[in-house]
Amino acid sequence: MIPYFQITTIHLGPVPIQVWGLMVALGILAATWVAAKMAKTRGQNPEIIWDLSVWVIVAAFIGARLVHAVYEPATYLQDPLEFLRIWHGGFSIMGGFLGALPAGIWFLRRRQVDVFAYADTAIFGLPLGIFIGRIGCFLIHDHPGTLTNFPLGVQYPDGVRHDHGLYDSINGLILFLLFLLLAQRGAKTGTYVVVFLIWYGIVRFFLDFLRATNGPIVDTRYFSLTPAQYLAIVMVAGGVWVWKKHCFHPSVRGPMGD
Repeated sequence: MIPYFQITTIHLGPVPIQVWGLMVALGILAATWVAAKMAKTRGQNPEIIWDLSVWVIVAAFIGARLVHAVYEPATYLQDPLEFLRIWHGGFSIMGGFLGALPAGIWFLRRRQVDVFAYADTAIFGLPLGIFIGRIGCFLIHDHPGTLTNFPLGVQYPDGVRHDHGLYDSINGLILFLLFLLLAQRGAKTGTYVVVFLIWYGIVRFFLDFLRATNGPIVDTRYFSLTPAQYLAIVMVAGGVWVWKKHCFHPSVRGPMGD
C-alpha cells in the first residue's frame, strides 16, 4: 500500500503555489519541448510547435472546463459564474483533448503546413505531459477510486483505494516510453496519433470503472458510464478511422536527435 499524504500548496517565500497547477504547467512545458525536438528531427519548424501550443493550451482549458460542467451540472446551473472561477479547480483532461483538436487544426491550416504531420509530431510529447501533470492529481488526491487491496492502492482515511491520478500518470509514462521506442525504430508519420488515440482511449475507458462510487468525491455517471468513458469511445473510434483513412504517410523517420 502507498501511505496517504496530501500536498496541495508549496510556498516560494511568501508566495503560495498550487501543486496541481505547477505540475500541469511543467507537464505542458515538457511535452512542448519534446515535441519541438521531434519537429527538428523530422525537418519541421520547431517554432510552429511552440506557437501551436499557445492556441492549443487555451482551447484545451476551455474544453476541460466545459466537460467538467457535465460532471457537476448542478453546480454550474446554480451559479453560472462558477465556470469563470478556475482557481477553484475543476477540469477534465478528456475535455482538454476535445477543445485542443479544433484549435490545433485551425492553427495548422492557417500556417499552411501539413496538418496531419505536425499533429503527429505535437502528440509525441503528450504522454510525457500526462505523466507529469497527473503527478499533480496524485499529490492532491482529487481522483479517489474504489476500495481495493491492490499493492498500488493508497491508504485513504476511509480505507485503501485506487488512485486514478497515480494510474493515469503511470499510463502516460508507459505510453511515452513506447513512443521513444517507436521513434528509435523509425515510426512513420501518423503512428503517434493512431497509437495515442487507441491506447489512451482504451486505458481510460477501463480506468474509469475504478473511480469511486461512494465517499466525498464521486463522479457523475450517465447510464453507468462517466462522461470521460463516452469520450474515450470516440477517441478509439477516431484512432481506428485515422488508421484506416491514412494508412500512414510516407515515413519521416529518425530518433529525437540531440
